[in-house]
Parts: sequence; C-alpha cells; structure tokens
Amino acid sequence: MPAQSSATLPSVSVVIATRGRPELLRSAVRAALGQEYAGEIEVIVVFDQVAIDPLEDVVVPAGPRALRTMSNDRTPGLAGGRNTGILAAGGELTSFCDDDDEWLPTKLIRQVQAWREDPAAVLVATGIRIVTPGRTVDRLPPERTEFAALLASRITEIHPSSFLLRRADLLGRIGLVDEVLPTSYGEDYDLLLRATRVGHILGIREPLVIIHWNRASFFSGKWQGIADGLSYLLDKHPEFAGSAAGSARIEGQIAFALAALGQLAGARSWAGRAIRHDRSQLRAYAAMAIAARLVPAGPLVNAVNRRGRGL
Repeated sequence: MPAQSSATLPSVSVVIATRGRPELLRSAVRAALGQEYAGEIEVIVVFDQVAIDPLEDVVVPAGPRALRTMSNDRTPGLAGGRNTGILAAGGELTSFCDDDDEWLPTKLIRQVQAWREDPAAVLVATGIRIVTPGRTVDRLPPERTEFAALLASRITEIHPSSFLLRRADLLGRIGLVDEVLPTSYGEDYDLLLRATRVGHILGIREPLVIIHWNRASFFSGKWQGIADGLSYLLDKHPEFAGSAAGSARIEGQIAFALAALGQLAGARSWAGRAIRHDRSQLRAYAAMAIAARLVPAGPLVNAVNRRGRGL
C-alpha cells in the first residue's frame, strides 16, 4: 500500500472475546496493536464470565492505537462477547481475533488495500497458518466466495480471526452475531452465510493469521452444544434443503456428536439422513459404527478432539 496518512485510512476496531487464556491473550493483543497499518486501531478485549484483566503489562505503541477492556454485558458466551465489542466499537471497520490466535504485521494493510480494489466485497478474509506441535500448515481461502459455496462447504480456510467487516453492515444489513444460537457453536459460519446473502467474500491468499491448535477448543467434548448448534443452523437456513452436500456435512456432524454422547438412536437417525444425502459422508459412517457398537466411541472422539477447532 502506498504511504498514506492515518486520516485517509479507515479506523479499525479489533474485538477479542476472551475467557481464561491470559498469556495467549496478551500475544493476540500485542499482535493487533503492532500492526504496520497507519490508520487508527483500537483493540477491545471483552472478558466473558470472568473478571476483567486490565492488561496493564501490555504496552500500547505510540500513534493512533488504543486498548480497551470490558465485561460481556450481553448473553454469556462468544456471540454475546463479540456483540459487546461490536456495539462499543468506534472504528469504521470491525475485525475479530480469537484470544489464542495472532495476526502477522501486514494483515490489515493487505486487507484494506484489497478491499479498495474490490469495494463490492462484504467481508475480507486472509489465509491462515495453523501451528500445532511439530507441524505448521498454511490454508488459503478462495479469492471469491459466495452463498452457494458456503452452503456446500464451511470452507474452514475462512477463519473468524481473519474477518474484516464494515461496522455499519454488522449493525444493519448483515446483523450482529446470533446470540440465540446454542452455545454459540457455528456463530462464525452463520455470520458468513448471512454476509454472503448481501455480497461476496474477498479472500487474500496469504497466511496472515497464526492459528494455534496446540490447545483444545472450548467446544472439544461439549457434544450436546455442538449437536444443538448445528441443528439450529439447519433450521435457520432453509436453503440447506437444496444442498445435498451441505446438508449431509452438518447431519454427519450432528450424528457424530450424538454418538459421542451415547445417544445411539439419535445418532443412527441423523447418520441415515446424512448418508441419504451424500454416501461419502465419513462422519455419518463413524457415528453408525459407534451406534452399532462396532468400535468404541473413545478413540474416534479423541481423534476428532485432536484436530482442534472444527468438528
């Protein structure tokens, strides 16, 4: 991006909802404050169901930078935490970062530059770099993603820690994060579906966000919330009925979650639905195997948990 004064660049609010990860949180905050972007950046840290940590040991760099901390005053959970930050934000643009992820220094520069070249985009995402013990993998989003593609696939390369949106859209035509969604599971996917109803997603094919998968997700093992959240998404978005691949993917996830819970009749029912929609849906077969007691649930559940976020 050519050199520009901060006055010519949109201001950005970075919303980080957090609970119980103080050291990782500090890395996320420092990386957001340390962006090479010349425009204004405010980092808003929302503490969900825990006391506020004032982060007094985090040095705010000189220049148009600010750090704010507050409590989630809405629905407990990730959705309420993010909405608390969105509503408190002063920036023209809003971005999210999970409390255990980090931005590389040029993330915002590249996003704003790309958006100026494609202003019709409703959301700009970047590639991600997944770091696990002993392994690093880059995943890059498509250059352009529309609603139909997201119905068929979650496209996990489009990660919420890379989202950049207009705050006006979150308060208007897209809407806030859905706080009714059970346990907030899939809230980022729901937001993407709603965003692509009004525009396309622009993807920057560079890994500009580090995703740490060396810790278990808050959803690991919380299978009932996963099943409830995904069932809610199927009901909320009736267009899934027209996407066999998309329906099967979610039905297979529900089946696996119910099998992990020992709800075998429900697991068999959802697995059958998934296989009818897509015979290649592996989660459904895994759920059927658990439900038929052909394999113990433990090893399969542990294998899924080891994958980290994203059932």
